[in-house]
Amino acid sequence: MAGEELMNDVSPPEEPGARDRILAAAEALFAETGFDATPTSRIAERAGVPKGLVHYYFKRKPDLLTALVERLPDDRIDPAVVVVPGDVAASLHRLVDAFDRALDSSAVLSHLLWREADTHPAVLDALQARFERMVQLIREVVAAARPRGCPDADVDCAAQLLASAVSYRHSVARHVADVQQAMHRELRFLADALAAGAGAPATATR
Repeated sequence: MAGEELMNDVSPPEEPGARDRILAAAEALFAETGFDATPTSRIAERAGVPKGLVHYYFKRKPDLLTALVERLPDDRIDPAVVVVPGDVAASLHRLVDAFDRALDSSAVLSHLLWREADTHPAVLDALQARFERMVQLIREVVAAARPRGCPDADVDCAAQLLASAVSYRHSVARHVADVQQAMHRELRFLADALAAGAGAPATATR
């Protein structure tokens, strides 16, 4: 049931590693059958723990989703590690490669969280916060690598477009075979467009 409540009337003793096993089981089962169709009894069975221990760690079933957001890889990347001064294309490729390494370890989790975000505001809020951090990071990388005179408006547009493309890719990654190749084609297009317009003065139309 979607609104299943996890009662916490009895607090079993803590078991080393149990919380992680519960979350791993929840991640696998939510990915297989969806959040609504997965009872907590199945999560407990998959994790090898008493159902009461699931109740102990997670008061409500949606709390499992909120905790799963925390299992996403750290999305903080030092711009200095990826920036190639004066080369936007190389900088963006290195940045996306860093995103890819994180995605490789969380493709299933990313997909299920984006899927459940439509009906769980806490998950949506967490993913939106990650999206805003991604936009800011891309903005910093492009700003540091851009040719001299590239307008700030172009940097902002590039950051929003690339963050949207990466986020979409994360939401469907487990269902797309050539997702990395497609992303790099889009990256080259974006970098070329940025370079072509960087610092170009507006011309009057006749």
